[in-house]
Amino acid sequence: MAGLELEEDKGVSDGTFKSQRFFDCPPKRALFVKLASCRPDSRFQSPTANRGESMLKQLDTEKESWHSTGKLETVPPISTEQVKDILIGRMRGIQGHCNSCYMDAALFSLFSCSSVLDSMLFKSTEPQDAPIQNTLLHDIVNPLRINGFVEGRHIMKLRQQLQKHGYSHSFTTDEKDPEEFLTVIMHHILALDPLLKLSAAGKVQESYCYQIFLDQEHSLVLPTVQQLLEHSFYSSGLKLAEVPSCLILQMPRFGKKFKMFDKIIPSLELDVTDLLSEGPQQCVLCGNLAEEECTACFKDPVFSQTGFKVFCGTCSSQIHAHPQRQSHQRAPLKIPKGYAGRSHPPALTRDKLELFAVLCIETSHYVSFIKYGPNSQDWIFFDSMADRQGERDGYNIPEVHACPEVGTYLEMSQAELAAQVPRDMKGVAKRLFCDAYMYLYQSTSMCLYR
Repeated sequence: MAGLELEEDKGVSDGTFKSQRFFDCPPKRALFVKLASCRPDSRFQSPTANRGESMLKQLDTEKESWHSTGKLETVPPISTEQVKDILIGRMRGIQGHCNSCYMDAALFSLFSCSSVLDSMLFKSTEPQDAPIQNTLLHDIVNPLRINGFVEGRHIMKLRQQLQKHGYSHSFTTDEKDPEEFLTVIMHHILALDPLLKLSAAGKVQESYCYQIFLDQEHSLVLPTVQQLLEHSFYSSGLKLAEVPSCLILQMPRFGKKFKMFDKIIPSLELDVTDLLSEGPQQCVLCGNLAEEECTACFKDPVFSQTGFKVFCGTCSSQIHAHPQRQSHQRAPLKIPKGYAGRSHPPALTRDKLELFAVLCIETSHYVSFIKYGPNSQDWIFFDSMADRQGERDGYNIPEVHACPEVGTYLEMSQAELAAQVPRDMKGVAKRLFCDAYMYLYQSTSMCLYR
């Protein structure tokens, strides 16, 4: 275990763990986690030549260990500083073969630069499922993180194992949807706890992915992912029962045949504070503790198109004094203990998820984008079948390349993005904005607990 002192009040203690004090810090600033979950803070690492040499030596040691034993228990994701040396180039990423692009893109997105679902690689499994877990860990994830490359035969081995389990007779030949593959792996094979817990009418529903649905009366034209999620929750009467460590969102489209929107703007952060069924919320007008929610105000043109409409008692009375809103049905919010009745409640923190990958589809072919670092231009693009050597007896050449142009478009205003002609967009940016199929978000704080 490692004891961490946080910069914000997001911990669970003041330096004590199991009634024993290890260090002193303010309340809610200490967190104790598994050492394997920790990584050096890149802000305090000097990008010197010595550090680069030591990193390469470490990689050489890991490669020797892999080739000699065939087993590596814990290999961390590829860090921001390592992406250029390990991932960028031809014959990098996961090699595609025989309609495997859906699996290649999904695995690369989940495991190349993120550890949010690493728990599925190490959790105890049934004896008949252990070979699949071993293939994932030792033949795919670890080689990807060490060498930046996975041969297509290892993906075929995984597909054969899945087919042998009887979940589909065509896993080795046909194209599948990424969510079908992920559900089989997470739910049926490894029995991972559901990633998503939704609250609806007082009951909790569990799932691994969330399909965004919109009613026909929505007014969105060039939506952000934040707006799509909020409108979908609104139309379905849903809330989050808890903050998910990983949120997998399917866009409102059906494969390559139908897209509800020509472009979707990626939200680098998802603010899910107002989507939670419980927890303190801020009044959208004055910022004080919210006491009521009005679903009728959600689509009121007076307000912005983003965010559920929650109010303190004073603001709610003023807003609903207007003749057009007097018929609105308001619902009281559940106010946590320690907040109720306080004229000046503690500062409210926002619960946010960060984007780490996007899967896209165009003409039946899946590719992926990875947000691998904190800077706006820290984006890479992966295609498991970018090129091919030979014909029928040949092989596919996977490629990973930097795509900083994505960051440039994300810094544009909504009006500027609306004016962009897709075919004229630079590099591969058009594929991210126009072909997005699945968004992957993670909570850097919640993934430490799960």
